[in-house]
Amino acid sequence: MESGKLENRSIIERKSFDFAVRIVKLYQYLCNTKKEFILSKQLLKAGTGIGANVAEAQQAQSKADFISKISIALKEATETKYWIKLLRATDYLTQEETESILKDCVENEKILTSVLKSSKK
Repeated sequence: MESGKLENRSIIERKSFDFAVRIVKLYQYLCNTKKEFILSKQLLKAGTGIGANVAEAQQAQSKADFISKISIALKEATETKYWIKLLRATDYLTQEETESILKDCVENEKILTSVLKSSKK
C-alpha cells in the first residue's frame, strides 16, 4: 500500500493499520525467537482484526453496519490487550516491550470508543 494513499485515510485507519504491522512483526519475533506459537497466533488474529474491521466499516452499507464493524474492532482491541498482558505475565515479553505495544493498543481502543460514541448520536 502506498504511503500517499494512507495519508488520505482517517486517523483510526492509519493507527489500526500501523498497529497491525507491529502485531505481525511481534508475531514473527515470538515465533522465530521465543518459539511461542499458540498465544502469538491468538494475538495475531485479534491484533490484525482491529484494522480489518475498521477497513470494513469504511464500506458499511448503513449507520448500523458501521457501528457494528467499529464495535467488533473495539472488541478485537480489548482481546489484543488481554493477549499482550498474558504474554507479559508468562515472560514472553519484557516490561518495555509490553508497555510500548500496549500503549498503541490502548490508543486504538480510545479512538474506537470515541468513534462509537459519536456514531451513536
